[in-house]
Amino acid sequence: MTSLATITPRVAEAAAPLDGRHNAGRHDAAHTASHPVGALLERIRAGREFGPNVYSTLDALWVLYDRVLRVTPATADHPDRDRFLLSKGHAVAGYYAVLAAKGFIPPDWLDDQGGPESRLGDHPDRTLVPGVEIGSGSLGHGLGLAVGTALGLRAQGLLDPQVYVLLGDAELDEGSNHEAIAYAGAAGLANLTAIVIDNSSATHGWPGGVASRFTVNGWTAATVDGRDHEALHSALTGHHGHRPHVVVAVVENGEQP
Repeated sequence: MTSLATITPRVAEAAAPLDGRHNAGRHDAAHTASHPVGALLERIRAGREFGPNVYSTLDALWVLYDRVLRVTPATADHPDRDRFLLSKGHAVAGYYAVLAAKGFIPPDWLDDQGGPESRLGDHPDRTLVPGVEIGSGSLGHGLGLAVGTALGLRAQGLLDPQVYVLLGDAELDEGSNHEAIAYAGAAGLANLTAIVIDNSSATHGWPGGVASRFTVNGWTAATVDGRDHEALHSALTGHHGHRPHVVVAVVENGEQP
């Protein structure tokens, strides 16, 4: 485990322990090109500029779909599949790139993202995009939907599927999230994992870091470098017990992969 004394103040502020870390600081465009979905993301970008909302989520999305989620295009409607909910819907460009890389959607769809005839809008639509579990847009709803999904699976006796939800740190300013956090902890929803992308965009912040908002309500938590694939994988898969889990993925604001 990396000592807090050796990491940047920004990451230390997000809460210990920091379970792994790789190169700090900004990543240049060459890293974007070398990313597993770099070429697909460029097809969506088409000369436009993406903000940190897109780049900050890309690594977590890739690790989830490449190494964690038990779902494929062939099992996208199977009752025993894992569920992934993108609450941070405005970060959809990276999501589409990952879905294309994994065969859920044809790569050709990326070339017209946001066009008048395109299925790929600026927020995901579960009725139009294969593999998408929820339509998201207004921030603050995804965690509550994930709690309901996890509770519904448990009520049906479906104990194997896991529910993962990705949200941004600024979403935690919405009060609905705190109700969901408190309920999930009280109900012991062990089939629920939240991934919070912490790029310092929240208005207020929290003493002790983002994770403290969850652990005080009975969740387990890990805070990791949001670019470190091994640390993300370990944090997403290494927890055990009968409680919901949160992974706080810290990414410098404005950092591009």
